[in-house]
Amino acid sequence: MSEAKRSEGPEAALEPAAGEAGVEGELPPGEEGQPGRHRSKTMSRKEIARDLRRQRALGLLDPELQATIQEIEQSRPRSRADCAQGERPCMFISCKHHLYLDVNPETGSIKLNFPDKEIWELDETCALDVADRGGITLEEVGTIMNLTRERIRQVETRGLLKLRTIAEDEPRTPAVAPRATVFDQEDED
Repeated sequence: MSEAKRSEGPEAALEPAAGEAGVEGELPPGEEGQPGRHRSKTMSRKEIARDLRRQRALGLLDPELQATIQEIEQSRPRSRADCAQGERPCMFISCKHHLYLDVNPETGSIKLNFPDKEIWELDETCALDVADRGGITLEEVGTIMNLTRERIRQVETRGLLKLRTIAEDEPRTPAVAPRATVFDQEDED
């Protein structure tokens, strides 16, 4: 123990030294990351199924909650026309256009785009609402999707490349000459 700590008493020895993390989970200096932005969290399908089985085994699935979930599912909009004028933020996170989470169709894993926020804390919850507004900047898209502007640019470039290859692979149809109509035939007689 250093001479300075010995002279301050036993309480000083319990306090963390400068540069040490004092609270569990606190990040060391320089590793804070971007303020206000947290990385997405991905949960595998197996992990979700395991948690559900554990809840069922312990009897933690509330029948009243299950009835409420079924009631909400019945009121869920079935088309964009039903949804467009609905209340916002949209609470139907199972919709494929909802921005709160993404489901990988190949693995079934779920990615929470905003692990630090609740649904009602999001400014935008529907990708179709954003598309209806028209063009927005990469920075705005990044904020909405919890990604950096550079990542949004990469996704945009990749999507445009895919569209270009699809357009080039489609067979080109020759221009069709106008057909003679009944009125044209009468004029010839």
